[in-house]
Amino acid sequence: MKRQELQVAALRSGTVIDHIPSDKLFQVVSLLHLDKMETPVTIGYNLKSGKMGSKAIVKVSDKFFTDEELNQLAVITPNVTLCIIRDYEVVEKKEVTLPETLIGLVKCSNPMCICNHEPMATRFHVVDSEKRVVKCSYCNHEMALEKMQII
Repeated sequence: MKRQELQVAALRSGTVIDHIPSDKLFQVVSLLHLDKMETPVTIGYNLKSGKMGSKAIVKVSDKFFTDEELNQLAVITPNVTLCIIRDYEVVEKKEVTLPETLIGLVKCSNPMCICNHEPMATRFHVVDSEKRVVKCSYCNHEMALEKMQII
């Protein structure tokens, strides 16, 4: 039996984002501005996954994401796994989930909504987290997150 291993340098300190759908990887890179990082970033694309078929993974040295960044991540890639690494050890592991309220993350698709005409942060409440449906707090327009524009 042949043993195969993916050899990637161990992360001394930083964050691993795992179980990213492969088709969302480049959105994650753009959203989190990983192309502007000055520390090492390791990206794995179209990796085999028993859970997902194929997946992507990102390792970012010396970077710990803010709650705001994680909320943005949850908008485009629900249920990714986030591992915080310190001294080569996983000190925290959690699933990134959609928050109950999204503030300033996505644009309302209702052209008549006040948030599209006034300088104010958009605000949405999650109506159905499984189907990823949100409702605008200003105009009550409901929409699927997949069809929304990220700000």
